[in-house]
Amino acid sequence: MRHYYFRLILGILFLVCMIFCFITANIPFALLYLMLGGMFSLSARSLHKKSSEEKE
Repeated sequence: MRHYYFRLILGILFLVCMIFCFITANIPFALLYLMLGGMFSLSARSLHKKSSEEKE
């Protein structure tokens, strides 16, 4: 469960950084943070789904 929270927090952090970069018009880094945030969020989602299936 520890990996789930770590990836979830990093995904949220990268998405917040993406919003800040869009506001400051730093588009290349905003796209980078979008990709990183998406990957961490999807990874956390798959971990959560896998652990919930194991409990059943």
